[in-house]
Amino acid sequence: MKISIITATYNSSATVADTLNCIRQQTYDQVEHIIVDGLSKDNTLEIVKGYPHVTTVVSEKDKGLYDAMNKGLTLANGEVIGILNSDDIYVDKDVLMKVANVFANENVDVCYADLQYVHQHDLNKVIRTWKSGKLKTRSFYRGWMPPHPTVFVRRKVYDKVGNFNLALKSAADYELMLRIFVKNHFQVHYLPEIIVKMRAGGMSNASFLHRIRANKEDREAWRINGLEPRFYTLYLKPIRKITQFFKR
Repeated sequence: MKISIITATYNSSATVADTLNCIRQQTYDQVEHIIVDGLSKDNTLEIVKGYPHVTTVVSEKDKGLYDAMNKGLTLANGEVIGILNSDDIYVDKDVLMKVANVFANENVDVCYADLQYVHQHDLNKVIRTWKSGKLKTRSFYRGWMPPHPTVFVRRKVYDKVGNFNLALKSAADYELMLRIFVKNHFQVHYLPEIIVKMRAGGMSNASFLHRIRANKEDREAWRINGLEPRFYTLYLKPIRKITQFFKR
C-alpha cells in the first residue's frame, strides 16, 4: 500500500530540511513524497533537490496554501494520503509504519492522532500537546476538530467529498474535516499517540483575534454543508459574546 505525503512549500528554506529528513528516515518504504512549491524566492528548491526520496516536485504560482494542497491531491497516486507542512515533522521513523498498520484494516477510511506544538527554533521544547481523543461527532458542534497534519485519508474519500474549498481561506481545512467527519459516514480510527510536531505560530492559531476571524469562516463552513443553525446556537453565538467583551 502506497502512502502519499503532500508538502506545500514557499520560502521554506529555514525548516523544510527537517520535514524532508523525517520522511526520508521512515521505516515504511512505500512512500510517495510530493512537493508543491509556490515559486519560492529563497533556496527551498535547492534543498529539496538534495533529497532523492522526493518523487514529484512542482513549482509554480498558486493561490495560497490550500490551492497548493489541492494540486498535491491531484498528483497523489497513493491509496492513503497525508499532508505534512514544510515546518512540521513526524515524531519518529516509525510513524508511517503505524499508519500503514491501521489501514491494513480495509474497513478504515480515515485515521488521525495527537500532535505537539513545539518552539519554532527548538523542536524538543513542547509548548502544548493536542490530545484529540476518540471521535464524537457532537464535539464538532463545540469547535473540535482533529489536528490536520495527523489526518490520513484513503484516496476514495477525497474522490467522494472533493478537495479544499478555496473560498473559505483559513477555514478551508476545517470545512474539509466537516465533510469527512460529520457529513459523511466514513469509518474513522483514532491512533492515541503523538505522531506530529508542529512549530507554533501557524495560520489559524497566530492570535486570539485571528481565531475569532476564522470562527466566522467556520460558520460559513457549516452553512454550506447544511448544518449552520445548530452550530450557530452552540458555538458561534458564545464566541461572538466573547468578542464583544474584548472590544469594550
